[in-house]
Amino acid sequence: MTDLLITDARPYGEEAVDLLVRAGVVAEIGTGLTASEGVATLDAGGHVLLPGLVDLHVHLREPGGEESETIETGSHAAALGGYTAVFAMPNTDPVADTAVVVEHVRRRGEEVGLVDVHPVGAVTTGLKGEKLAELGTMAQSAAQVRMFSDDGRCVNDPLIMRRALEYASALDVVIAQHAEDHRLTGGAQAHEGAIASRLGLAGWPATAEETVVARDCALAREAGAALHVCHVSSLHSVAVLRAAKAQGVRVSAEVTPHHLLLTDGRLTGYDPVNKVNPPLRTGADTQAMREALAEGVIDVVATDHAPHASQYKDTEWAAAKPGMLGLQTALSVVIHTMVEPGLLDWHGVARVMSERPAEIGNLADQGRPIAVGEPATFALVDPDAQWTVRGAALASKAANTPYEGMRLPGAVVATVLRGRITARDGKVVA
Repeated sequence: MTDLLITDARPYGEEAVDLLVRAGVVAEIGTGLTASEGVATLDAGGHVLLPGLVDLHVHLREPGGEESETIETGSHAAALGGYTAVFAMPNTDPVADTAVVVEHVRRRGEEVGLVDVHPVGAVTTGLKGEKLAELGTMAQSAAQVRMFSDDGRCVNDPLIMRRALEYASALDVVIAQHAEDHRLTGGAQAHEGAIASRLGLAGWPATAEETVVARDCALAREAGAALHVCHVSSLHSVAVLRAAKAQGVRVSAEVTPHHLLLTDGRLTGYDPVNKVNPPLRTGADTQAMREALAEGVIDVVATDHAPHASQYKDTEWAAAKPGMLGLQTALSVVIHTMVEPGLLDWHGVARVMSERPAEIGNLADQGRPIAVGEPATFALVDPDAQWTVRGAALASKAANTPYEGMRLPGAVVATVLRGRITARDGKVVA
């Protein structure tokens, strides 16, 4: 393992220092440090140094959906976005509901070697919501699964969800819920409100999310289990989460970058790039997401990175699949929506995009402080940069970004995983 000297870096945006890395660990922090023979160097140029970003919610599509993304292309996008660990959702083909499949995902991530890829196991067999999958077997497998979810589908049956939470408590793992009562959403395609009515689109009511969040918080309280709520989108869900946390419920929650920035006003052109589940909601919901993230009621930003090949997006609205790219744009959106308005400082960004996600995902070597003796796992960010998003230029196999042509602030200059540079100046370092 090559040693590394990082010069002129500003941890959390504070005073510039040099960091000497030996064997993947920060050995020394100071000023005027010099590299001995054989030590690689990285001139940070006075940019902001953060702990490597951790994403609790990505879709890498492999196995079975390689026309949209692979673990390799998704890892490229993650490294370029400043990520050093991602959690891959189980709605693959075959579904990641057995030790064989989750071990394959973990092994492919290790072979690519750009980010730590942690497979998320399915809660129910085949994501059908009828029978619990082999949670214990997956947790004890070589993949060491620590999070389970049927994401893309809700575990609607309260008895199944109760049993899953009871198992989670015993196994010390997390159940991540896609909160959507499908009896209320049906074939809905847009936030239920004035815009959907005017456009003639079926409405996806926020209550379909809120009622499941409330139910699952009660079930988690009873089981003493860790519940994680995926992609919160409704301001009323925030109130439920705040109350549950005040009562000591072990619940955490995430918000996506697109729910921090975009609203259902974008649907007026019927462009399927804006179709996502849960749907883009109102400006009031978006503002509530920002405030809840700053307050800590919503714990983390997770991308719900959902690449789709063109045949699944370049079609009429009703036939298009929901989902958006997120890995390479997430940090810039957070800077725009949270840092620029003063809702978060750089310590806050580290908290919601690295430290707290690593804690929820039970990752001992990610989201660590920038300090001597800690893993040298970093994202180096130029906060003054501006860049224009072009889907075709992103590393993902797909190009379905809702930010096409948008100018965003902040750019990842380099990503370092345990002392090894994985991305630098917009290119992956193999």
